[in-house]
Amino acid sequence: MSLNVYLFFDGNCREVFEFYRSVFGGEFSMIQTFGDGPPEMNVPDSEKDRIMHVSLPVGSTVLMGSDSTSAFGPPPATGDNFAISVNAESREQCDDLCARMSEGGTVTSPPQEMFWGAYFGCWTDRFGIKWMANCE
Repeated sequence: MSLNVYLFFDGNCREVFEFYRSVFGGEFSMIQTFGDGPPEMNVPDSEKDRIMHVSLPVGSTVLMGSDSTSAFGPPPATGDNFAISVNAESREQCDDLCARMSEGGTVTSPPQEMFWGAYFGCWTDRFGIKWMANCE
């Protein structure tokens, strides 16, 4: 299992990650726009160039990010625009983490098979920290 930071932005994720890449070096291991996602996401045409997911390896960790889209709610607020991402080793571990860590908190998306081919869930713990679990 490993932990990484996931950052959320309101339309400037590409600019931010280009800056981080210029500082840390390396190449993006993945970069996708909302236009790359399935049509049922209902992302407005004006927001399809926004970043749905970007990954930048930094040492033994991965810095990840995404833009917001009006299809999923209001934009993130600065200072509240991050989550801790867990790379789970199994679906069972993903389910267990979500169940145990969301006690007294809120499950945002129960663990389930996602269109990018992973098993994924997210929640906010009782202390207000946002978490994600992804199992490839």
